[in-house]
Amino acid sequence: MSAAAPLIEPFRQTLREFGWVEGRNIVIDFRFADGKFDRLPDLAAALVRLEPDLIFSVPTAATLAVANATKTIPIVMFGVSDPVGLGLVASLGHPGGNVTRLSGGVGPEIVGKQLQLLKETLPMVSRVAVLSNPANPGLASFIGNAKVSAQSLGLQPQLLEARGPDEFDGAFAAMSKGRAGAVLVLGDPMFSDHYPRLADLAARHRLPSMHFLRGAVPAGALMSYGPDLPDQHRRIADFVDKILKGARPAELPVKQPTRFTLAFNRKTAKALGITIPQTVLLRADEVIE
Repeated sequence: MSAAAPLIEPFRQTLREFGWVEGRNIVIDFRFADGKFDRLPDLAAALVRLEPDLIFSVPTAATLAVANATKTIPIVMFGVSDPVGLGLVASLGHPGGNVTRLSGGVGPEIVGKQLQLLKETLPMVSRVAVLSNPANPGLASFIGNAKVSAQSLGLQPQLLEARGPDEFDGAFAAMSKGRAGAVLVLGDPMFSDHYPRLADLAARHRLPSMHFLRGAVPAGALMSYGPDLPDQHRRIADFVDKILKGARPAELPVKQPTRFTLAFNRKTAKALGITIPQTVLLRADEVIE
């Protein structure tokens, strides 16, 4: 549940702003897989049996499970990078089925921006580790983009995987052995569950780290670049509100984030002996001291 926790209260609050209040005119029933993707089909089936008016799903694996379980109940998905490629919608402009969404990560092109920001922050780095969760079906396109973007930036990517926290130590040991100068941790709920552990390992291995969500930075990561979550919460609630008032998902265009946040942890930078270039620092939305 911890990965989803930052979404829950803002989601409730923004629904209240649209007039949906739990216990009065809406009931919200949560289900959490806690990073165990094999549980998702059963959780999705259980939700469908409740015959809700709408299902909100996060991230890709959960949305695929729910979409396989129902073709009639409206689904609002979040954090799905390639819904067309995955067969969830016919097109972004005209989804055509029971699924629509607000993307949590635009698409794999965000990896290029993250690597660019890493390179600008650490101009001497030539080798970057890219950590992904192979259990997440939505990350394949991100990994492909990482290879292409790294090459265009003159970086050599070191692709590593971790299915769970028991594989973190081995992954970071491999980064050190491969002489990585930094690590990009791709967006995944399992990683979000373990930000402090990942930050600690990065510190021990003297590796500056870039993450997808701002929440990693207070935990000790050097930096993050990704969608502005408060803005996302409001837009998710807007989708839910429209569908509960009768809009059809097939006619709601898939929306992508328009606001992004760049954050730094200055304490982590000092501990790693890094001076963040002023040209990059001036573009930061948040600098944690």
